[in-house]
Amino acid sequence: MSQDSEDTTLYQVVVNHEEQYSIWPAGRELPLGWREAGKSGSKEECLAYIKEVWTDMRPLSLRKKMEEQAGNS
Repeated sequence: MSQDSEDTTLYQVVVNHEEQYSIWPAGRELPLGWREAGKSGSKEECLAYIKEVWTDMRPLSLRKKMEEQAGNS
């Protein structure tokens, strides 16, 4: 990869109401429904953080529904 094409963008980790994670360029207005998750850095650092913290890929609403169903059986 040439230095010209190296991604030097500073990113931040964002999370939505379903506790799904993504990255977003730092300093840009967040898309509707997303909030900062408290981590920023290079793309690689942010993706590594997401891999560490997002251990259950199911949306929050699905996890809650499954917990309710498990409690009713």
